[in-house]
Amino acid sequence: MNRRAGANDMADKKTLTVRLVKSVAGTREDHRATVRGLGLRKLGSTRVLVDTPAVRGMINKVSYLVQVL
Repeated sequence: MNRRAGANDMADKKTLTVRLVKSVAGTREDHRATVRGLGLRKLGSTRVLVDTPAVRGMINKVSYLVQVL
């Protein structure tokens, strides 16, 4: 049986909750792209992401803009 990738797959893996706490206005373009890559749009937006080395690297790059809950 084929199973679609989705929210149910995240229940099997460790996750991180990330919130955008500082505006991206005036930041470097690559940092803005990283924030968008994390799925964060507006100030205060929150995403639950699978804990992978790639996601951790993105969070580390923009750590001054985000908060890990």
